[in-house]
Amino acid sequence: MNAMNQPPSRALFVVGTDTGVGKTVVSMLLLRELFARGEQPFYAKPMQTGCTSPYDTDSDAAFVYRHVPELAGRDPAEAVGWCFAAPKAPLHAARDEMRGVETEDLVRSLACLRSEHASLVLEGAGGLMVPFTPEALCIDCIRAADARPVLVARAGLGTVNHTLLSVEALVRRGMEPAGIVFVHTKERSASPDLVRDNMEAVAMLSGFPVSGVVPPIENLLHPPDAAFAPLRRMLDVLDGVVMPG
Repeated sequence: MNAMNQPPSRALFVVGTDTGVGKTVVSMLLLRELFARGEQPFYAKPMQTGCTSPYDTDSDAAFVYRHVPELAGRDPAEAVGWCFAAPKAPLHAARDEMRGVETEDLVRSLACLRSEHASLVLEGAGGLMVPFTPEALCIDCIRAADARPVLVARAGLGTVNHTLLSVEALVRRGMEPAGIVFVHTKERSASPDLVRDNMEAVAMLSGFPVSGVVPPIENLLHPPDAAFAPLRRMLDVLDGVVMPG
């Protein structure tokens, strides 16, 4: 809380080092943590591909709305800007349906979301350099939304390269990650020593510490406390409650 005992105004854009790294799970955990802190965050998925509607099984918005108790009963369609069936980059998925998205419309929708919601969690599609329109990549949407990027990466082998390249892309565009979050899943298990080495390498070579590691979650309706720890630390750093590092 700030000096006036009001929740801070913030926009966070959850982006990945690659596709399938855990952005939607991190978005869900982040929303739940923000609600627990007294905020009223709005979730938005500007571009959704790989599903025919916001209600499909593969819809990220539907997943988030199912697993955030405060969103129960609300319509996940309110969170989705554009939805395309093909599981590919939004630019090409839209082209397949002959429904090209104008860059101006995308930028306008992001600016509107930022102006209408004091607490906003946006989720990207794929990695940072995925094309959303002929002129705009996913990374360009972060600035259009006046948001801070939350970089999500795998915890195991290969993440150092992917994470450092993603941080470099952000920094070259004048942005710094609000936090770097590793996600550890049962399908991509990694030894504790490897995860620790990866965290050390990313922090040393990028200059930005990893906020923590989200462990495998058995019950997504009831995540363990450890799953929230990286998001809590990131938010505490952003709010000046603890020092980074």
